[in-house]
Order: sequence, then structure tokens, then C-alpha cells
Amino acid sequence: MSAVSPKIAHKRPVIRQLDEAAINRIAAGEVVERPASAVKELVENALDAGARRIDVAYADGGKTLIRVTDDGCGMAPGDLPLALSRHATSKIDGTDLLDIHTFGFRGEALPSLGAVGSLTITSRAEGHEAARLRVDGGRMGEVSPAALGKGTIVELRGLFQATPARLKFLRSDRAEARAIGDVVRRLAMAEPGVGFTLRDVSGGGEGRVLFRAEPESGDMFDALSGRLKRILGREFAENALRIDASREGFRLTGFAALPTYSRGAAVAQYLFVNGRPVKDKQLTGALRAAYFDFLSRDRHPAAALFLTCDPHLVDVNVHPAKAELRFREPGLVRGLIISALRHALAEAGHRASTTVAAGVLGAMRPEARPGQQALTTAYQMQRPAHPTTPGFAETAQPSARFEPAPAPGEAAGQADERLPLGAARAQIHENYIIAQTETGMVIVDQHAAHERLVYERLKRQMAENGVAAQALLIPEIVELSPDDATRLLAIAEDLARLGLGIEPFGPGAIAVRETPAILGPVNAGALLADILDELADQGESLSLAARIEAVLSRMACHGSVRSGRRMNAEEMNALLREMEATPHSGQCNHGRPTYVELKLADIERLFGRR
Repeated sequence: MSAVSPKIAHKRPVIRQLDEAAINRIAAGEVVERPASAVKELVENALDAGARRIDVAYADGGKTLIRVTDDGCGMAPGDLPLALSRHATSKIDGTDLLDIHTFGFRGEALPSLGAVGSLTITSRAEGHEAARLRVDGGRMGEVSPAALGKGTIVELRGLFQATPARLKFLRSDRAEARAIGDVVRRLAMAEPGVGFTLRDVSGGGEGRVLFRAEPESGDMFDALSGRLKRILGREFAENALRIDASREGFRLTGFAALPTYSRGAAVAQYLFVNGRPVKDKQLTGALRAAYFDFLSRDRHPAAALFLTCDPHLVDVNVHPAKAELRFREPGLVRGLIISALRHALAEAGHRASTTVAAGVLGAMRPEARPGQQALTTAYQMQRPAHPTTPGFAETAQPSARFEPAPAPGEAAGQADERLPLGAARAQIHENYIIAQTETGMVIVDQHAAHERLVYERLKRQMAENGVAAQALLIPEIVELSPDDATRLLAIAEDLARLGLGIEPFGPGAIAVRETPAILGPVNAGALLADILDELADQGESLSLAARIEAVLSRMACHGSVRSGRRMNAEEMNALLREMEATPHSGQCNHGRPTYVELKLADIERLFGRR
């Protein structure tokens, strides 16, 4: 006997109109998920009001207090009740919902916050007296006079006090505070000309300043670089490449880090569309694809990218929190991101992250440094009284081979030292090349460097000649759903360029007639399943290209200079010159550095000379 459905009522349900308070609480559940969501809405309102300085304060992770103070245009006393009404906004007139030039436009944030907590707004517009209005659990008070010089102060106390069940789903105070900090920092990146302050006032009083960013000056890139240095750190700024590219109404600007400056998780990826911070799978997928050939799967690129376009080319009204969006031409946007980043990476040439050298120096530097007098005494005590120990020439089995340094008048050697990777001077442990530059020294991993060079050569050959396809004697028939088959056939031309030939074979079936010869025997069904999974997750597939690139990488590994092989001066210098001429040679096929550069000043400091 089947159970009775709980949705089947004995009486006909009555349709009723919900009251305004219930409507606002429902809207708040979509707009305000946690304290960080409230901070985001309030800070975006301040930015839309033209604020040049914004102060954000919170207590207990934002659960008991959120206060946002700005110096924007403010509101007149008569505007305050209207601002707390649903769908009342000064940002659009409703005639064109795609012509959005502001952060907010729905008019839902303030009434939603007032419905789930105690909201107080104090504001003053130019030419008007300051006024205050309070809303407690959806019940609006009277407008009253207040004291305020300029701008607006919005104070939210007891978030979700009107809906206590929501409080149970909030995380710890520390986790909520961390989310608030992330929101403020993302908005600070979007507006480098605006000053931001974030304070924790849990203990009362002025509290602790957790983040402060003064307004940046200069042109767009200078201001953005200064703000990113303040938020992401000096190391990111030193290892980031400037991005500036345009295509058919879209412009991509910002900074993207070198592959050797990567992360173990996608925590340093900041994407903005028309100044709005977004978390969009299409954009993150394009970013991943741009670095696809330079990082292993467990490493993630770091970037802060800003995409600008006519508002009619993108719909930001597809998600209550406005974090997701929809482009009219998603393929165009994806192509712009990939081509711009790859062009910047190619122009970087052999450049590697400065953090590599810093890590080496950190490992070499002793934990405790004695004073200069103690160092001098120690060096004198360690100096041998008589040269009784054998020199390099007398060592029976040398651990390194040294090339003679050029005489002062030898122009060729001096010219090599002026080149980025310098002139080869030694090979140690049959794997590392020591080169001298004008300002220091370079240590090169000969196998990793040559592996990248061979890999790039194989890729150029494949791009010029295409991927050879191996025709199957008997086509392999793969049964799929009609939708999956249609999705695969839609990219059949792209797959054919990679050596995978497919054709329709009746409803919901695909005939695989050719596979990439470089892959050898292929399980066609598993390969198509992987491609479909990526299409569903990212909107595009890299699995076939990844397999081909992996084979090329293995071929490069086996065809490159092996560890343990002795190289003469001409071979070592030829390797250095080819590295300088080959893009991406600063990292191996797995994203690890191929060389380390140490400045002479840093080396001298290691030995107490400075």
C-alpha cells in the first residue's frame, strides 16, 4: 500500500497575498546569505553614491553589528522612507534592465536588511539637514533629526534576529569575519581610487584595524598595481604580467602572475566584469585554459583581471547575489582571455618568479646571524695558516667541472655576461649549469630547461603540421544519449583538428573513425566520456588536448639532455642562448622553475660582506 503524499490536502488550498514583512524576509534569504553579503550590499551602495572613503566595522563576525560609513552624496530626509521600500532605487529608471552602470539596481538590499535585523540609516545630502531612520524587524520608525557632516552611516544590529533559524546556519565568528574581509578586499581591488578601512569592534571602542588601503593615484595600471601590492602582497606585484587586450567591444586589463608563481588552490583568482567582482565558471575556466600548458593539475594561477564592455553585452541580472552573469558572446570572451594571457606569458620569455631566488636565499641564510665583529673573528680563525690542503687541481675526483674564465680583454665572454642568463662557467653534479652575469649568477637545471625547449619545439611542429590521425580498421560505436551526441557533434571540427574523427551513427550514437596516432591505442568510449564531463562542467573540453600535450611532454622528457651528462662550454652556452630565445623557458613542463638567479649583493650578504 503506497503512502499518502503529504502535498495532497483534504481541503482546497487558499491563495493569499503575503504581507510586506514576509516578502522582505523571503527576499533577504536570497540577497543576504551571511554577514559578508550584507557588507557587500552596503559597500556597493556607498560606491554607487560616489564615496571616496569607506569605513567598515563589525562585531562578532558581523552577527551583532555591521556599520558602514561613507562620504558619498548622502540622502535627503524625505528620501529615507523611500530608500527602505522594496524596489525603490536611484540607479535605474526601469526602461532598460540591461543598461546597468552601477553595482546595485534592484532596490532590495536595504528593505531586506531591515526585515531580518535592526537597521538604522543616518544620512546627509548637500543642502539638507542630517536625518535618521530606523527599521526594526520590518517595522519602520519616524524620520528624526541627526548630527552628521556628510555622507551616510548604515548600522545593522542583530542580523537575523527576526529569523533566528537562519542564525543556526552561520559559521563561527572567525569564519564570518574572514568572509567579510574577503568581500572588502575584492571591492577595494575594483575601486583603487577609493580608500577603505576594515575594523573589528567586537571589544567596543575604535576596535582593531584589520585592513587599510589609502586611495591610489596615477593612471589605471599604476593605481591598480599599487592596490594589488597592498592587498595581494609585494611578491604578486613583482611577478605579475600586465594584461591589456581588446576584441570586438570587450577589453581585458589587469595583472596575471608568472606560472612559477602559482598556488595550491584557486584562492588568488580575482575576476571583475564592468568593475563588479564575480565568480563565474566561464571566466575561471578560460583562466585555467590559458595556463593549461604551464601548470600541473594541482597548481593554480594567480590573477586579477578586469573585463569591461557595453552593459548590453552582458546580463548581470541572472542571480540574486549578482555573482554570476551571462554573456551574449561567451566564446568571444573566452578567446580574449586565453589569447591575452598566452600572449603575455610568451612575451615574458624565460622570466621566472623572483620568489624562487628568495626561497633559495632563505634556505641558505642561517637562522641566527652573529654580529659583524663575530663574523670577522670567525673568518680569521677559519683561515688556514699554510696552504697544505689540496686545491681544485689536486683533487683526485672533482665534484664539478670548471670552464676557464675569459681574460679581461675577451669581448665574447664579456658580451655573454651581459645577456640575461650570462656565460656558462661550470657544471656541477652533471646536472646544474653555473653561469655568471654582470650582476650575479644563474643556476640552471639542464634537464628541466632542455625538456621545456624540446617540448616547445614539438608543439611548434604540431601546430604547423597538425595532429596525425590513425584510421581505425573497424570504427568504434559509442552509445550516448541524444543530447550528449549532439554536444559532441557540435565540436566535431575542433576534435578533428586534434586527430579525433567522429560521425553520427543513428540516434544517440557516435562512430569514432579516427584517433590521434600519437596516443596509440585509445579507449574511445572513455575518451568521449571525459570530453562530455568537461563540456558539462566548464563549457569546453581540454581532455583530448591534455592527452596529446602529455605525450609530447613525455617525448620531450626522453629526448632532452639527461641528468648526469657532462656538457662542454659550447653546449652549455648554446642551451642558455636557446632558453633566452624560447618563450616559457623559465619553467619546466610541470610549472617548476628551470633556473634560479642570485644577485651578487645577496650573495655577499650571505658571507657577511654587507
